[in-house]
Amino acid sequence: MSAPRVTQADIEAAISEEFYFTARDGVTGARYNEVPRQFTGIDTSPPPLSLLTFCVLVLTNGFTVTGESACVSPENFDAELGRKYAREKAVEKLWTLLGFDLKERLHRFAERAPRPHDPPIPPNHHPFA
Repeated sequence: MSAPRVTQADIEAAISEEFYFTARDGVTGARYNEVPRQFTGIDTSPPPLSLLTFCVLVLTNGFTVTGESACVSPENFDAELGRKYAREKAVEKLWTLLGFDLKERLHRFAERAPRPHDPPIPPNHHPFA
């Protein structure tokens, strides 16, 4: 049997929603929200903002994790690849968070581990249940 570990399935199970947008989308949305009656629909954001893609992962506990990817040249921009790389960076952060959570649970369980004078642990007891 292997030691406790974070798996890809744990990562995917921790994600409840995911959102993707470019910096241009964010600027356009922010401008619209600031003064909706004056919004003309004309994009005045700098072109490089279209090359920066964000991924926001909403976790099952409501916490958010972000990742981003940038493209140097508009000719090479591929929205699908931008989303893929931005998600990969967000997931990298999630590995760290879930690793910390697992280590914390293992630590707390070890702190409660029975001492020689403690009563035995009941059968079928699982430390993370």
